[in-house]
Amino acid sequence: MRSSLKPDLLIAGGGLAGGLIALALAERRPDIRVAIVEAAPQLGGNHIWSFFDTDIAPADRWLIDPLVGHHWDGHDVRFPGHSRSMAGGYNSIESEQLDRRVRAVLPADAILTARIADLEPRAAVLGDGTRIEAAAVIDARGTSDFAMLDLGWQKFLGQLLRLEAPHGLVRPVIMDATVDQSCGYRFVYLLPFGPDRIFVEDTYYSTTPDLDAERLRQNIAAYAAGRSWRVAAVEREEMAALPIAMGGSFDRLWPADDRVPRAGMAAGLFQPMTGYSLPDAVRTAARIAAMPDLSARALRGELRALSHVAWAQRGFYRLLARLLFRAADPPARYRLLERFYGLDEGLIGRFYAGRSTIADRVRILAGKPPVALHRALGALRERR
Repeated sequence: MRSSLKPDLLIAGGGLAGGLIALALAERRPDIRVAIVEAAPQLGGNHIWSFFDTDIAPADRWLIDPLVGHHWDGHDVRFPGHSRSMAGGYNSIESEQLDRRVRAVLPADAILTARIADLEPRAAVLGDGTRIEAAAVIDARGTSDFAMLDLGWQKFLGQLLRLEAPHGLVRPVIMDATVDQSCGYRFVYLLPFGPDRIFVEDTYYSTTPDLDAERLRQNIAAYAAGRSWRVAAVEREEMAALPIAMGGSFDRLWPADDRVPRAGMAAGLFQPMTGYSLPDAVRTAARIAAMPDLSARALRGELRALSHVAWAQRGFYRLLARLLFRAADPPARYRLLERFYGLDEGLIGRFYAGRSTIADRVRILAGKPPVALHRALGALRERR
């Protein structure tokens, strides 16, 4: 059965990458008819995305700023050996805002809740057999298959807590690594959303993506109790496992004979050391909105080239991921991050944005590493 819907561009997946593409085109190319097919009832899923001011180019802030629900002028980190307050601005977006914004700019019949069975460069086949044809298709569904990559994982569970009394924080704590480190690098992430509302996330760097949700809930409850926070309600909960790329083949991730344009995680567009994809999603959406030719052929060529260049340029971050997972014993992994957070703030900002200079890279690797030397050398010798 053929659908009567005839978009110029069909976006497969209404998560962060797909939603931003729709918003960018609505703003800069309103002549383009866009449709989204998303399996879940809410676009963007159930997520809180955050980013540093320095992650996004000033020329691209027009796209992301309308989604920001919370902004702070600085942030803190805490480690067993030292704590630090940093001046860089920090922002958070709740997925409900992405859903509202996209639904405000697209016609209601251009957002379909359905499972996709197959994609072609110019068509999507839904689970019920319906075929939707378009001038071009972009696959922004993410991926559950990263078997071609050498991965560790950043896995987490976060809860938005409403407390019985003010928590006392006025700025985020990006990493509180003063918690137990026996199972590998672990930290608690804190976002103060109001005087008595705080998002608390328990995060691990782990060799496997499996997540013990009940254990992490207990950890959050214990952390809150340790701060003398009395919880009145848990207003939301989210959990995920983000890929940390130590190596792998881009040509296996996105084979040259795959003609369907991609965006987001499925294109390998994430920071290898953190797993964060928002800065890449913003850059990709802005790039698409500036393209004069939005045919399937042009999109595939542009997006694969963008992803390939990004993968090639990020070998340094994959090296750092190997150092974290292969050169340090799990209880000592926090020492690498503790040392890193003693460096220059500008260097730290460029690291998260994926724009580390040669001087930055030398500075990060210089000196005696807080790991076994022979294991560090082994990680350095791997070519990934």
